[in-house]
Amino acid sequence: MSDPAPGQQRPVLDGAPLFLLDELPDAPELLVGGAEGRHAVDVLRLTAGEPVRVGDGRGTVAEGTVLDAGPAGLRVQVAARLEVPPAEPELWLVQALPKGDRGPLAVELATELGVDRIVPWAAARCVTRWRDDRVEKGLARWRAAARAASKQSRRPRVPEVSAPMTTRQVCGELEDVDLALVLHEQARRPLSGIDVPDSGTVAVVVGPEGGLTDGEVVALRAAGAQVVRLGPEVLRTSTAGAAALAALSVTTRWR
Repeated sequence: MSDPAPGQQRPVLDGAPLFLLDELPDAPELLVGGAEGRHAVDVLRLTAGEPVRVGDGRGTVAEGTVLDAGPAGLRVQVAARLEVPPAEPELWLVQALPKGDRGPLAVELATELGVDRIVPWAAARCVTRWRDDRVEKGLARWRAAARAASKQSRRPRVPEVSAPMTTRQVCGELEDVDLALVLHEQARRPLSGIDVPDSGTVAVVVGPEGGLTDGEVVALRAAGAQVVRLGPEVLRTSTAGAAALAALSVTTRWR
């Protein structure tokens, strides 16, 4: 972290909006242009003197104040730079492909609740199928949702959205995590009864609208995953992951 010069007051940035650039230049002034700049000027109506943050989505954040807001976007005077380390434990969401707009919704909610990696999963009973010609479009929508939700929740790190995976590929990924949890409404063991590590990687697996097949449950268990339930209610596939991430964060990140 770089500190303000002697005698210079560090800006009060509680609640300051966050803007994301693909690259964050190491310069005393930054320009937030394009769609980000138009949003800042036309929607947020930011003016000179207001505190802002500008990040690269990978943990580097510049804190500063607006010098000018105009057609070109925001000019920001940088007061300090910092590197925000990844939160612990690392949280993954293996999300079966929901239908319609529920996929981006699941990504949005999970991002706001701190997920670090999202794996789109082509489960057996998924209604939605990302055929070869739809993969890039589907990934683009999910990644755009993750980026927008990161800005809204003022997260300095945008979660990774990986390429879609088959059940076999998901099981291969789960073999290397520290704790893998499969949400299932018929499980006897509650999520609240699981000992969650404070570090390492914790993965949550959420099935599709039609539920998990017996074969998928067997395969996931063979990969080391534990089958758990959230509570007596049956949540939609688009909200179950977010609920699980919140429950996990209460005992780890939010203490």
